Amino acid sequence: MTILARSGIGLAVRNGAPKPDISSPEAFKRTLLAAKSIAYSNPAGGASSGIHFATVLDRLGIANEMKSKTIFPKSGRVGVLVANGEAELAVAQIQELMLVAGIEIIGPLPGDLQDTIIFSAAIMASSRDTEASRSLVNFLRTPQATAVINAKGMEPATP
Repeated sequence: MTILARSGIGLAVRNGAPKPDISSPEAFKRTLLAAKSIAYSNPAGGASSGIHFATVLDRLGIANEMKSKTIFPKSGRVGVLVANGEAELAVAQIQELMLVAGIEIIGPLPGDLQDTIIFSAAIMASSRDTEASRSLVNFLRTPQATAVINAKGMEPATP
């Protein structure tokens, strides 16, 4: 198995909105408590960022306080709710937030509140063309491919 990229969860606000302090878990907690509304993927739907963020709210001891402020998207991206002014803050995978016009990514979740998803590739023993598979995996680790991975909001693995 070869690790290709890592992706973290981030916080975004509407373009032009004040940038909240998320520099530490305590600052992040204060930001969440001060927010009028927050959007993230409904954990009941199985989205990894939503599941993780629900545990973050529990860890911070503010899950109950945040329930009345939480808006789950019915369909589409979490960031759209912020871009449209329906929610003040969005929490989602950074590469998903990057796709939404009208929002600004403040940064990743601070410290040990972060959850990193790892994208990897493996060549199956039953592969019909292991050499082509190996070439693809090797290409995905070239400077050209890692530049695209980085531009799309993920951290490329180091070769």
